[in-house]
Amino acid sequence: MNLKQIYKDCGAYLQGHFLLSSGKHSEFYLQSAKVLENPKLAGELCEELAKVIASFNIEFDSICSPALGGILAGYELAKACNKRFIFTERVEGVMSLRRGFEVKKGEKFIICEDIITTGGSALESAKIIESLGGEVVGFAALANRGFCTVKNLNNPRKENAKLPENLPLFALGNFEFDIYEANACPLCEKGTKAIKPGSRGN
Repeated sequence: MNLKQIYKDCGAYLQGHFLLSSGKHSEFYLQSAKVLENPKLAGELCEELAKVIASFNIEFDSICSPALGGILAGYELAKACNKRFIFTERVEGVMSLRRGFEVKKGEKFIICEDIITTGGSALESAKIIESLGGEVVGFAALANRGFCTVKNLNNPRKENAKLPENLPLFALGNFEFDIYEANACPLCEKGTKAIKPGSRGN
């Protein structure tokens, strides 16, 4: 499966000058919503991801995703794995579990995102699950931005990775782009203005 080509074919592999949620800048951005807007393709990708997880014999009961970006990927993965699905969401900036969702003591979860960059949002969701008595046994994403080590791809871990090293991350592919500090961005030096894509922008 050529994940990069799939993103390009869907118009989801964007090139320009982007302001990331971290405040840093990049020439490239992955807009997974353009991939997941196709239900058939979303299902096929998550079925493939489910096969990857199954190949490592990970036992789990449910899947949880952080809203908003992870919801479609998490739901489709839960469907492919025949597992329960819930999601966390930010309330006044704080990740929370709402809408009547409950976590049983000892219930085992995989946290699923569309894209894992440093893993910050996924880790926030994991902490909510654990605070309610659940157990996080792994993380999953359609694509990884190359910071965190992917169990099935064995890429090296980078300094900014936030996911715990003792838990596996599964993904269909790695995308590694240069990321710049806002005050040291070569794109800014060329005179272009960074735009903010994604669920927190457009």
